[in-house]
Amino acid sequence: MKRPSRIDDVFVVASDMAAEGSEDLSGNGEMDIPEGELGDSEAFVAPNPESQVSGDTGGTVMEAAEAPAAPYAMPTVEGDEEDEGELPVDFERLWKAAHDNPQDFSSWTDLLQYCEQEGHMTASRRALNAFLVRYPLCYGYWKKFADMERRAANNVKAEEVCVQGLKAIPLSVDLWIHYINLLLGTLNMNLPESTQRIRSVFEEAVEAAGMDWHSDRLWDLYAEWEKEQGNLKAMTVVYDRALRMPTQLYRGHYDKLKTHISSNPPQEILSAEEYENLRAEYKQSQAQGEGSNPTEEEEERPPGEEEPADNGNGKDSEEAVQKMQELLLASREKVFQDNEAEVRKRWTFEDAIKRPYFHVKPLDKAQLKGWQSYLDWEMAEAQGANEPPETTEGESAEEQEVPKPAGGISDHKRVLILFERCLIACALYEEFWTKYVRYLEQSSVEEARIVFRRACEVHLPYKHSIHLQWATFEERHGNYSEAQRILETLEQAMPGLAVVRLRRAGLERRLGHLDRAETLLTEALEQSKENPQLHAFYSIKLARLLLKLGKNAARARSVLQEAIDLNPDNSKLHLNLLELEVSGDPRTNIAAVQQCVTRALAAPLSPRTKILFSQRGLQFAEDFGTTVKGVLTMYDEHQKLLKEIGPKKRGAENGDSDDPEKVSRADDGSALATAQTAPPTVPPVPMTAPPPPMIGDMSSSYGSYSSWYQQPQYGGYGGYQNPWNQYNQYYPPS
Repeated sequence: MKRPSRIDDVFVVASDMAAEGSEDLSGNGEMDIPEGELGDSEAFVAPNPESQVSGDTGGTVMEAAEAPAAPYAMPTVEGDEEDEGELPVDFERLWKAAHDNPQDFSSWTDLLQYCEQEGHMTASRRALNAFLVRYPLCYGYWKKFADMERRAANNVKAEEVCVQGLKAIPLSVDLWIHYINLLLGTLNMNLPESTQRIRSVFEEAVEAAGMDWHSDRLWDLYAEWEKEQGNLKAMTVVYDRALRMPTQLYRGHYDKLKTHISSNPPQEILSAEEYENLRAEYKQSQAQGEGSNPTEEEEERPPGEEEPADNGNGKDSEEAVQKMQELLLASREKVFQDNEAEVRKRWTFEDAIKRPYFHVKPLDKAQLKGWQSYLDWEMAEAQGANEPPETTEGESAEEQEVPKPAGGISDHKRVLILFERCLIACALYEEFWTKYVRYLEQSSVEEARIVFRRACEVHLPYKHSIHLQWATFEERHGNYSEAQRILETLEQAMPGLAVVRLRRAGLERRLGHLDRAETLLTEALEQSKENPQLHAFYSIKLARLLLKLGKNAARARSVLQEAIDLNPDNSKLHLNLLELEVSGDPRTNIAAVQQCVTRALAAPLSPRTKILFSQRGLQFAEDFGTTVKGVLTMYDEHQKLLKEIGPKKRGAENGDSDDPEKVSRADDGSALATAQTAPPTVPPVPMTAPPPPMIGDMSSSYGSYSSWYQQPQYGGYGGYQNPWNQYNQYYPPS
């Protein structure tokens, strides 16, 4: 049965728009529509975090989306593929280029364009499946995939593609319309179940995407389709629902609803219940208008008999119809004005969005700031709408008149819709995913977990910081095995990233698995022997663990000594070994401390560092030495070292305001006393600078001894200080 002519025009326009861009598989998957016109025709929305689609297209999309298993998994369109023989000549080369560098978007588009030019179905399916797993937000490619299957007369597969595309982007108005067009073109519309299925899909579409700013086309199409089915009552319901949605073309819905109401009797466009309520309102208004004095006809009418509103034939009189239409329009006018107020609030934010669709190209700062401001405002609106009203003294909340937002617009669902829209344009910016998680975590840990999974497993697989945040989130909520899995998977994807190995070891340590933490650090130590600096870093971490928690000073000493043998010019290793020795029992560790100082002085370290070690050795001997001879020996060696490097040292003192000796003398007045208490038998050798005293507890921080060692050259560890010393990945930025 042919569809009626008026709906034909609507669907022809929609079909033409949905088919745009299908001639070429290059580009980013969006249609060739000027940016200024995108708001009128397209909706680009991010995936529903709970959607899950089954392979059975006989069920509804929303039913399939409710399956809890494997949230946001991206299955490919499977089925019996026709064997078209060998793949095109250049397919393997382009396929390898795309998979070797999956973040290179142009490699994927080159592959897709080549497959389309060759017209090879098997190659095209394979390429599109792989591409859409990596870039599921490119809604244009879902449409092209479905069109390709339909041209090949694979209608079932075409439906599967649309269903899976809607699973990835359930708020995409364009993709919903494309799916509906496909069903209208393939279903037998003579069957009642076909009409019911189309209506069911329309309902799913407006439920999923009807609150989007650019959802006007979907509402109009739904209403027109109901009109062509002869269901004017359903058409009224559709426009009544659209009238409460703050969308870009909100006024158009109101104008069409007014035309609809004015052109049809209320009895034909309203449900029985609403019609009876309207008639009652009409009669009440008539009674109030006539006053309390009964007319002669009313006095003669039998008791209990009401004035008929119809002409005796079951139809309303023209006057009654007109009056009831006016009442209907008046009630809708109030809803329209409330909705218009909501639109005005959002218009400035929406007008600032210039690229609402996904693209791998970076967004400018103004766009990013605009999204942040819009989200903050919408969340504040929702919070204000949900907060209980303030009560005045002596009056309860129930007794006060508190205005409520029209139609519950500023609520939790609207915030979710805006976040999902934002995560189309900003899918590659982890700060928006983090913001979304923080918002969701207040109400549902599971929903926040699903968003983390979407971000890490689909859109940001190589952004290690958000993976670390996810692991911290799981650990904080007691899901330790999942936190371990996340970190292990991340390390497999990005091997050699030290912060990930440290986080794994830290997690095991917090769980009380010291042996596992030690194993992880030991493995990292063995694997980093080709990189002396990294090897030294892991050596220090392992030695800390063995000394502080394992209480095994001998093993910690062995680890540091082996690292020094491999990297003798690393001052951090010498400093940590010295700290280990001086933190032990001073009655038994004097020889070990002296040996550590001697090793450092013989190593290829800078003169400044050697002076520091000499000072530490002298002060330890002075504080804990058992014989004065040992103290004098250390003193003589220190003076000899000062003579050797005196000119360099004086230059540093004169030109370096951060010199540790100057800081020590300025901060501690006992420096002079130290020099004056030197044994009188010491030969009068001129001192370039008196040795500063010990400051602070030497064992208070492993590797951070005093203000001397907080100078720039000791503040960071080589080139690794940023990721290793700043653990901001534990908590999202505020």
